Amino acid sequence: MNNEINPIEEDFNRALSKYKDGQDLIPIAQDFQNIIQQIPNHFAAWTCLSWLQLLLKNNEEALVAARQAVRLNQQDPQARMNLSLALLATKNKGVRDHVELIKKMTLMMPDVKSELKESVADGFSRYPDWPELTKFEKWLEF
Repeated sequence: MNNEINPIEEDFNRALSKYKDGQDLIPIAQDFQNIIQQIPNHFAAWTCLSWLQLLLKNNEEALVAARQAVRLNQQDPQARMNLSLALLATKNKGVRDHVELIKKMTLMMPDVKSELKESVADGFSRYPDWPELTKFEKWLEF
């Protein structure tokens, strides 16, 4: 059995660690973009990139990344949350469908709810008056 982690996963984990350590978001976003350039279907990198773009208030870029993340993994609640936030931020339609699907996911998989709660808390710690996240949190009744 091969226990080696591939270099892209090492890059991904390193970028995630930088984020968790509270480092500057712009270079971390670049790290995720570099991963995507090497592996265009790396949905987790697209999901992380969309979250970072939202935090940086690059809402159009966030929308593109979130749509790609959901396209690559329709079952990922974080990607759908990011897409909902990006749709709200760019005043696009379709938010309700994603929110309803996320609500269903949280009912079927309780761990999803706790993960999204953590994500919401993280979002508010980095962007305290995030208007779209405030709406999203109310809709999900966290």
